Amino acid sequence: MEKRESLGSRIGFILLSAGCAIGLGNVWRFPYITGKNGGASFVLIYLLFLVILGLPIMIMEFSIGRASRQNIALSLKTLEPEGSKWHWYGPLAIAGNYLLMMFYTTIAGWLLYYFYSTIIGDMAGMDASAVSTFFSDLTGRPVLQTFWMVIVVALCMFIVAQGLQKGVETISKFMMVCLLCIIIVLAVRSCFLPGSLEGLLFYIKPDFSKMAEIGIGTVVYEALGQSFFTLSIGIGAMSIFGSYIDKKQALAGESVRIICLDTFVALMSGFIIFPACSSFGIEAGQGPSLIFVTLPNIFSQMSAGSLWGGLFFLFMSFAALTTVIAVFENIISYWMDCRGWSRKKACTVNFFAIIILSLPCILGFNLLSSFQPFGAGTGILDLEDFLVSNILLPFGSLLFLLFCTQRYGWGFDNFIAEANEGNGLKFPRWARLYCKYAIPVIIVVIMAKGIWDKFVPLFS
Repeated sequence: MEKRESLGSRIGFILLSAGCAIGLGNVWRFPYITGKNGGASFVLIYLLFLVILGLPIMIMEFSIGRASRQNIALSLKTLEPEGSKWHWYGPLAIAGNYLLMMFYTTIAGWLLYYFYSTIIGDMAGMDASAVSTFFSDLTGRPVLQTFWMVIVVALCMFIVAQGLQKGVETISKFMMVCLLCIIIVLAVRSCFLPGSLEGLLFYIKPDFSKMAEIGIGTVVYEALGQSFFTLSIGIGAMSIFGSYIDKKQALAGESVRIICLDTFVALMSGFIIFPACSSFGIEAGQGPSLIFVTLPNIFSQMSAGSLWGGLFFLFMSFAALTTVIAVFENIISYWMDCRGWSRKKACTVNFFAIIILSLPCILGFNLLSSFQPFGAGTGILDLEDFLVSNILLPFGSLLFLLFCTQRYGWGFDNFIAEANEGNGLKFPRWARLYCKYAIPVIIVVIMAKGIWDKFVPLFS
């Protein structure tokens, strides 16, 4: 078995963890969820839930990783009381990482394809109908999608194969710095477009009357769900980086910094999208097609549209690739720690495994499009996303909460001792009852409503 690696720097840990959290939930889902839920008033509620819900769970996941010095498949077994069965979730969490990659690699491939197509000018001068056809043509061609998916898997697995410090940490730091620079440039450009003021005000000026029109309960639930799902917590994707760091810094302060970076990217993506949509008279709250249909329409109408469109899809690609690299590292560490494989062997085997596992998502748009698990218009991607977002992430987070707060788990005293070791912001002891009772109830409500909304319409 290879000697367990460690991260080379504190900034590496923060940027790598932020890179895992920053993904399509920030730059794809956040803008359209904000758009359909009233703008600035939704953002305020979202930020509140991010602090009171997401932050404690992230600290717990980091604590489990750092205390055990193991990946999630072994960490619960290392820390659990003798004879208990908490470790049964470990393999399920790793399965969740695979399931996430089964569709995430495909979407990352779409983004790379859009970046390439924008840069070489394939989308220049397209009208709205042509842009829409461009996306449907992509999803209708399994070989083209597979080609770009394989590029994503090969690129990210090659980076992971170089090692934790030389590969994962170094490249993720570079991608994150580039991502942050590009998003600032794009946001400034968007805010100075003619007619952008209306979109800007919608985004930064709270209007609670709009929230009342939509329904306060609906907006609160959407903000709750977005704050929960944006951080990649619940399947051990964060705990693995906790297992690679020292005990010099308390984990609450580090988690706050990571969440601030994650939130900064989400908020800045809004400063790109809402002013641009306002400038070109486009509705911003129209769902996932916003990225692949609506925004390319805007870029095709801009002066130097290929430049701005290329930068946008490069930024999106970096956001997706940093997540893929982080999850790959979690998967590879499982095989290294649990099976004693070398990093090279684990990367080689999983390169082929993830390519094969990613094919159903691609085929769900064409050859297997007749399989519609949640009714007309749904596909395999919707099923895979539902299982990760509505089942595994909340269930895993609930389990981590109970493990860290219940006396028949790791226990709150052990959790607090680990979380607060080192310099910096400490996790308060008075939050014990809130973490033990309130947050689990919130998570159960999120899970129940997600399942209800997905299945009840099928039988009504």
